[in-house]
Amino acid sequence: MKYETIEIQRKNNIVTIILNRPEVHNAMNEKLMKELTSCFEKLNKENQTRIIILTGKGKSFSAGADLNWMKSMANYSREENIQDSKLLSDLYETIYTSPKPIIGYINGHAFGGGIGLIAVCDITIASPDKKFAFSEVNLGIIPSVISTYVGKRIGISNMRRLFITGEIFNSQYAKKIGLIDYIVLESEIDNEIQKNIEKLKTSGPNAIIEIKKLVERYQKMDIGKYKEYTVKKISELRISEEGQEGIKSFLEKRKTKWSD
Repeated sequence: MKYETIEIQRKNNIVTIILNRPEVHNAMNEKLMKELTSCFEKLNKENQTRIIILTGKGKSFSAGADLNWMKSMANYSREENIQDSKLLSDLYETIYTSPKPIIGYINGHAFGGGIGLIAVCDITIASPDKKFAFSEVNLGIIPSVISTYVGKRIGISNMRRLFITGEIFNSQYAKKIGLIDYIVLESEIDNEIQKNIEKLKTSGPNAIIEIKKLVERYQKMDIGKYKEYTVKKISELRISEEGQEGIKSFLEKRKTKWSD
């Protein structure tokens, strides 16, 4: 499928998705949201895709929502506005619940909804000079849809303060609050991404899927039911093909079949 607002690059089982609206700082409009959601839905089902990298083209990672697109919503009905907001919600949920590990290479500044895209990644990498802000409050609106995912990344107290001030913060502060995982010089970005890819390749592909489910259930389930779930799940995985291969390879002091 050919996309207009994103680019896809594939190298073996690694797929890179590039936001491709550099002229508007990769701001998200209806077409980008639909294309990005569709792309992730497709990749989520592919056995040949093992790791996904999400980044942007140009000087910005994403400026958030396209203001011209938002301006046009003034003429939309309440129901039409709700449907458009659901597009954004579906996009974040599709990325957040992806069974694939997702590396976010934050190539440039990120604001508003663009930070939502960072929050739904599993591993985030940026250089020291990037800037971030939840700028919605300065426009008289709120970072509503992204709050579900941002809160899980940076915690309630950080979310409250940064949401109501709209203040700009840098990469170092983003790392301090948990939004960014690794800060490296621009010249070392490729090495850092590859280092994380190599780490992920040593992890069982099915184990990664189950871990992402485990974390989600930990946040949502009643503690009693969650404990029951963990007992049943580890029992299943110990005797699974992947689990047995992992145990045997460790005892036999060899690489697992999935490490290559």
